Amino acid sequence: MSDATLHATAQDPDDFAVQIADQVESFLVAVSEVAKGEDPDSAVPFLLLEVSQLLLAGGRLGAHEDIVPDERYEPDLGPEADVDEIRERLAVMLEPIDVYSEVFDPYEPRKAPVPARISDDLADVLTDLRHGMAHYRAGRTTEALWWWQFSYFSNWGSTASAALRALQSLVAHVRLNQPLPELDGLDTDVSMGDETLEFEAGAVMAEEIGGPLGIRPVK
Repeated sequence: MSDATLHATAQDPDDFAVQIADQVESFLVAVSEVAKGEDPDSAVPFLLLEVSQLLLAGGRLGAHEDIVPDERYEPDLGPEADVDEIRERLAVMLEPIDVYSEVFDPYEPRKAPVPARISDDLADVLTDLRHGMAHYRAGRTTEALWWWQFSYFSNWGSTASAALRALQSLVAHVRLNQPLPELDGLDTDVSMGDETLEFEAGAVMAEEIGGPLGIRPVK
């Protein structure tokens, strides 16, 4: 299946592979468009919607039986597409609220939260999804589904879930007129202990970010 036939009318729209590929492609296009910064007022709500829809596709992959690739060894796809520009653009756009705290594995006891970035999360998810899409566009549908399923379990599923939680929390804070906790001092370059969680400087208030990020509190 070539790129030109990705959405050919001959394809069965009810086919599992077509539906997953459509959702993946929608996410890839949407995040790339948001990163252009042409409509920053709708960035956060749009990302919330797109990540939510992507995780529906991920849930379907997770519930599906194990997909076995046609070949024992994955074909060489050449160099991976660079997502650094998208990562950097998102980081600038989301700068007031890019860094958040996350528990990596909720089933590991007494694990302290760690700092993460929404921009890094989205770029990492893009990398995984693009890799599978390259297989799909080359006609290796089973290989694409295998990769999307495998990487859903190993990386992009948990990464997208963490980003979704951060985006949902942000929107909830703003819509419910609840000031965000103080964020300065939280940095992905340092680990977080109990003292770091009591951020010392600079509160980012909902009214300060609601306008630029396109979300308004409930009246």
